Amino acid sequence: MNLNQSNSMKNIQEHQRSFLREIRYTKDVFSEGYQLFSMKKILLFFMAYCLVTTSHAQLKRYQVTVIGFYNLENLYDTIDNPITLDDEFTPDGAKKYNTIIFRDKLNKLASVIKDIGTDYHELGVAILGVAEIENDTVLQFLVQHPVLKKRNYHIVHASSKDLRGVDVGLLYQPSFFYPIDAQKIFVPLPGKSKDASFTRDILYVKGMMMTDTLHLYVNHWPSRRGGEERSSSARMAAASICRKHIDSIQKSTPEAKIIVMGDLNDDPEDKSIVEGLYTKSTPEDLKQGEFYNPWVQQLRKGNGTLAHKDHWGLFDQILVSKALLTREPGQFFFFREYIYNKTYLTEYTGRFKGYPMRTWEGNRYRGGYSDHFPVYTVFLRQLVEKQ
Repeated sequence: MNLNQSNSMKNIQEHQRSFLREIRYTKDVFSEGYQLFSMKKILLFFMAYCLVTTSHAQLKRYQVTVIGFYNLENLYDTIDNPITLDDEFTPDGAKKYNTIIFRDKLNKLASVIKDIGTDYHELGVAILGVAEIENDTVLQFLVQHPVLKKRNYHIVHASSKDLRGVDVGLLYQPSFFYPIDAQKIFVPLPGKSKDASFTRDILYVKGMMMTDTLHLYVNHWPSRRGGEERSSSARMAAASICRKHIDSIQKSTPEAKIIVMGDLNDDPEDKSIVEGLYTKSTPEDLKQGEFYNPWVQQLRKGNGTLAHKDHWGLFDQILVSKALLTREPGQFFFFREYIYNKTYLTEYTGRFKGYPMRTWEGNRYRGGYSDHFPVYTVFLRQLVEKQ
């Protein structure tokens, strides 16, 4: 599913064709070869059963779904796109970004995505929001990587007007989730808040997770470049736009099951999230229309998803509406949240020791994964036993 509606479609198509010509994969690069294919509309849903708990000698069986988010740190192709500021991510650019680096980046990202959530389900993360991707072409290369190909990930992508050419997207396994609607939501920035004229659009996807209707929002809010105070109004603007769309859904469906995820460039207790999205850190305090934010406690414990000047931040979050906290048989509900901060994703030496192992240090390729740790949440659905 692709939402690109650009008036410069010819430029984009030529841009992608040029990239495909350069980056042809052969069996000596990937053991299973590489090919692009159009997404099939598969309506088959299957879930693996997981034994979670017992009570009063009666066995309860649950279905498990893992939903995550990952900032991929500048997953660009290597071809100069004339309508975006991507020059540094080309062979002749400041970063000397070439095919070898791109392939190495794909290898590393695919290895991470393959492992997220496998402690709960052998098929790992069923739905994954992603940020800092240049276009749908790089996502197609990612999901067709040999270590991910058997997962049969499909993509939803919307090209936005971000000047650097980075977007958000959604990967999903159709055996767990199937989208029935998708929109990109434009985020106008307030005057004097940022140098850039445009930021990333919000991606909204409505779909079916088994018998549940799920509303997903994938966000990448404006950065703190130029200072937190100067840029805060831009993030509040993004929060308000997202909240306005949520309100339109909850007005007609108060019990809608909604998930807001993304790199919000603010911590869980910052104003844009608490007041902009209406969040609470304890489920008991939640009122109709508000969201539960489980990451507040994580940050208070000293955990984070990115680090700067020896200070941890937790910008990568997944928020859930009140309807996803009700533990009724036959309905999915939120169970746990996790930061995927395995040792192999962490710098083990030098001035960045303990930080996420980043891809770049300025223009120098460090060969890491991302400057953000992924996050994921586990959802359970108690199976209704037949009498």
